[in-house]
Amino acid sequence: MFYTIAAYLMWGFFPAFFPLLRPASPFEILAHRIVWTAVLVTAVLLVTGGWRELKAFSLRTWGWMFACGVAITINWGTYVIAINSDHVADAALGYFINPLVSVALGIIFLKEKLTKAQVASVSIAFIAVLWLTFMTGQAPYYSLALAFSFGIYGLLKKRITVSSMSSVAAETLVMLPFALIYLGYLQAQGVSTFTTEGPGHVALLITSGLVTALPLLCFAQGAKHLRLSTLGMLQYMTPIMQMLWALFVTQEHMSTERWIGFAIIWVAVIIYLADLVRMGRASRRRARLHPADASPTA
Repeated sequence: MFYTIAAYLMWGFFPAFFPLLRPASPFEILAHRIVWTAVLVTAVLLVTGGWRELKAFSLRTWGWMFACGVAITINWGTYVIAINSDHVADAALGYFINPLVSVALGIIFLKEKLTKAQVASVSIAFIAVLWLTFMTGQAPYYSLALAFSFGIYGLLKKRITVSSMSSVAAETLVMLPFALIYLGYLQAQGVSTFTTEGPGHVALLITSGLVTALPLLCFAQGAKHLRLSTLGMLQYMTPIMQMLWALFVTQEHMSTERWIGFAIIWVAVIIYLADLVRMGRASRRRARLHPADASPTA
């Protein structure tokens, strides 16, 4: 739980960071995120000897890593485009929708079960998403791309049994050749900002690797121990932070229809989290009364 919450808090502050990387384009920022994340995790693996785990990966495991890399790259790219084009509210909506996707994938592929309160919560959130989709008058392309790419990424992370560092390293390393080719193309065309905007810009682009890797490592650790549906519902922390940023910093326009949709979603979140608290208390009571029969809940 600690690692998962830490990841979502860090992701919640992303709208404050990526605008600092302008005038780099979203795709140049994406390529730098991949490159410097790969550099960081490679350095850590060299120091810790973690290369041995990567060398032991089967071809099947590398296939899972490639799929993870594709999913998270789509998510990263969409997010940067949304944030740097002043669509922070759309990004927030994407991460409001994502838990629905995570819950659905958990039920379909992992056979996870929900309590009645959790079913009610997901149903209410689904109604809110339908409201937001149809009452705002346009398809939320950024939102849907973010929701499905990260939901699939979370599902894939549940399918692998490797360490957090090795997982993040592998999924960035498989994307590294594509990022390097793109950056080389930008340099050849004379449109790269890496060497033209001063040392501060260079430092920020390099820092994007650290900013990217830390929450990913935390999320990878949390994903191994929590139910996918729980991961999805806890993720509401991130879009709430992003929505506050959109309202009070970028001051994006919020229609009445969108306010109503978000209010409905917040009701769903409260119901789900209250049920998690109830389950935790019940588990602790069982542990005190019948230590041999108690089992932990996610």
